Amino acid sequence: MKKITTYFFVIAVLLITGCAGSRNLVYFSNMTNAGASNTNIGGAVIIHQKDILSITVNSLNPESNLLFNGNKNSGLNNPAIRSGYKVNENGFVNLPLIGDYKVEGQTIEEAQIEIAKKLAAFVKSPVVDIQLLNFKISVIGEVNRPSTFTITDENVNLLEALGMAGDMTVYGKRNNVLVIRTENGRRTMNRLDLNKIESMDSPYFNLKQNDIVYVEPDKSKAVEFSQNTRLAPIVVASISALAVLAAVLFKR
Repeated sequence: MKKITTYFFVIAVLLITGCAGSRNLVYFSNMTNAGASNTNIGGAVIIHQKDILSITVNSLNPESNLLFNGNKNSGLNNPAIRSGYKVNENGFVNLPLIGDYKVEGQTIEEAQIEIAKKLAAFVKSPVVDIQLLNFKISVIGEVNRPSTFTITDENVNLLEALGMAGDMTVYGKRNNVLVIRTENGRRTMNRLDLNKIESMDSPYFNLKQNDIVYVEPDKSKAVEFSQNTRLAPIVVASISALAVLAAVLFKR
């Protein structure tokens, strides 16, 4: 009779746990030992409207340097980015000595070169350094710490973003990670399979400013929180009770 009771219990457990399919929890599981992938590393950062730029100037004129390096945008509420120049809705920043200068559409490197050229008419041997102060990405969905992250280094890839969000939960679909990107008022979306090494070659693997990463939950999570699954403990208890009752009856 003990064997019958055990069989009932094992069958019940298998029925309950059999609903959840197997999940591949390994990134780039198709990677072989053939060598490095031909991946794209980083990308040029394009300046857009509403960007906050840190612009510092080093030249042979200390007084002129202070005009830039002491800049404050008092209209900004975030103290962390008050020391930057805000790109207005027309794509311009207002700079000492130069005045309004359009930076929208330029890369960081291009803006540095062009501003240095214009400053050369006023100061000696200017060297311009520009950093984007409000480079941010959002990671949502099946991750441990969904949030919006401000990045100090403009180069961040999808794996680094997932790392900042505490990585995916066990329910995150590694083969279907959605990246939502907005550029020049146009929104595009692309799905990446992080089980495949080829995803590292996608232009969406290296993230851009204001990208949104969405990790979709797999079906097993829906099963776990379904009505049937919530009733699983009751079902198991009922089967166990029936097994005990059967054992008692057979003994008579």
